[in-house]
Amino acid sequence: MRRCQRDFAADHSGEVAQYIPELGKADPDHFGIAVATIDGHVYEAGDTDVPFTIQSISKAGVFALALDLLGPDRVEASIGVEPSGEAFNSIRLRPDNRPFNAMVNTGAIACCGLIATAEGDGTFELIRATLSRLAGRDLVVDEAVFQSERTTGDRNRAIAYLLRTYGGVAGDVDRLLDIYFRQCSVLVTARDLAVMGASLANQGVNPLTGIRVFSSYAVARTLAVMSSSGMYDFAGEWIYRVGVPAKSGVGGGILAALPSQLGLGTFSPRLDQHGNSVRGIKTCEAMSEAFDLHMLSRQDDVRACLVADYDFRTVPAKPGRRAGEQRILDDRSGAIRVVELAGKLSFATMDYVTRRLADPDHLPDFLILNLHRVATITDAGMRLFTQMIESQIPPSTTVVLAGVDGLSQVGPRVRQLVQEGIKVRAFPTYDAAVEWAEDQVVYRHGGFARGAEEADLSGQALLEGLSHEDAAAFAKLGTRVAFEAGVRIVSAVEPTPKVYFLLRGMASARSMTGVRITTMIPGMAFGELALIDQPRNADIWSETEVVCLEVGADAFEEFSRTHPAAGRRVIRNLAVLLAARMRMATARIDALTG
Repeated sequence: MRRCQRDFAADHSGEVAQYIPELGKADPDHFGIAVATIDGHVYEAGDTDVPFTIQSISKAGVFALALDLLGPDRVEASIGVEPSGEAFNSIRLRPDNRPFNAMVNTGAIACCGLIATAEGDGTFELIRATLSRLAGRDLVVDEAVFQSERTTGDRNRAIAYLLRTYGGVAGDVDRLLDIYFRQCSVLVTARDLAVMGASLANQGVNPLTGIRVFSSYAVARTLAVMSSSGMYDFAGEWIYRVGVPAKSGVGGGILAALPSQLGLGTFSPRLDQHGNSVRGIKTCEAMSEAFDLHMLSRQDDVRACLVADYDFRTVPAKPGRRAGEQRILDDRSGAIRVVELAGKLSFATMDYVTRRLADPDHLPDFLILNLHRVATITDAGMRLFTQMIESQIPPSTTVVLAGVDGLSQVGPRVRQLVQEGIKVRAFPTYDAAVEWAEDQVVYRHGGFARGAEEADLSGQALLEGLSHEDAAAFAKLGTRVAFEAGVRIVSAVEPTPKVYFLLRGMASARSMTGVRITTMIPGMAFGELALIDQPRNADIWSETEVVCLEVGADAFEEFSRTHPAAGRRVIRNLAVLLAARMRMATARIDALTG
């Protein structure tokens, strides 16, 4: 971007617009380039803070406003969507006496007239406020340019009277043109244009403010007309060479919007014979080629949305369960299948996913769909996603959604299925989803009845291999403690040098933000990192009434001195558990990257 600003600044071809006297006063050497991403980051080079009038770039925002305000039927009945192939200020209508499109003056004035009919005296303020929301800051009018346009705007008056002759506008022509001239005289900067473009690229939501300015329908139709007509009679050449929907203005600005990626704004007052910025066109063409921005030169692969597909024959189950439960999971390692999705789930990507899951003979008891890395789901993608869950997945398979926080991203029908809790379950984290599915497998095969029995120390993974005498000696180290439900037993920010062996009840590890990470049942331990003087990174809460054997790290050190072989065995068991967790993580990484 900086290279474009440096290299093209030396191009002094083109002329500053003269037909509006105030525009002729612009400094021809001003040149700014800005890029705004849809996550709100703005890159700038050159004169990006120099104000200039928006001119015809306003037509795109006003067209989108009209579509949302009046509805597409009303707008499309009055204004066409075909390129005119003529200058932007041509005094000519289609054979049906409609303007060719909203990006030329005839269509823009007609569009302004439609809004004025609905809004009356508040029309311009609505337009200004809308353009301001699109830019993410309050925009004002250059009164000198407005008066200059008003004084010299006879050609636009001719257009307005032509429109009124054929019913394209109604009422006082001068009053309507005052709105139009003010609309064109709104002051913006190259940075503003980049943010406006990013707002259009972001389906109508300003990425800096988070405010929705236009509906996705209005944005899509506006970008379509910008693609075919936004650069006047240079539009065909533009879409061929640059390939990004754009709108230019005789003030020297160009706004471009690449859907789902970025907005680009340039400012340089020297114009070519079509009324487009010379340096701006060169900049957009160079950046499109350098960064592969051409919208018809996409290299996306629908298969990239499915980053992993595995069961627990390749990714082992989480360690730490009692031996009987672990055997059940080992014997039924194909009962749980995980499909990890990422990026944007569109019609094409969800079609690929549904085909991957089309064989009912290869669907397990529990299908975990991990959505943690999914950035967005389009409406069409959501329809296929919902149909897959409702119609394609057999009743014998429970769908478990992971990485779902608050269900806001999965649509109303899926939310309803989750709330019914029969075929679909949802969890905020991958670990919580896997744990629940594993528990169901264990339950179904008689592995345990949670909370109804008390585990003895012989079933503890940390104490595996200890003799009966050593286990009895270890038990004497601890103190039996009980906690009511809903009590924080261990705090991550206030670590305690104790390890807890869960004898009865259920506890959970939660993140600092309160998200459940994992659940612990009788036979498991927590706080075990205290044995090697390492802090925890999660809180432990009692989910039910809990009974534990509490052993202090100091007491364990004394035990290791009096029972050295047993102490080494406990540390070895801890290392085995940590290694198993590492193997599980590594296997999952291999599944994700393989």
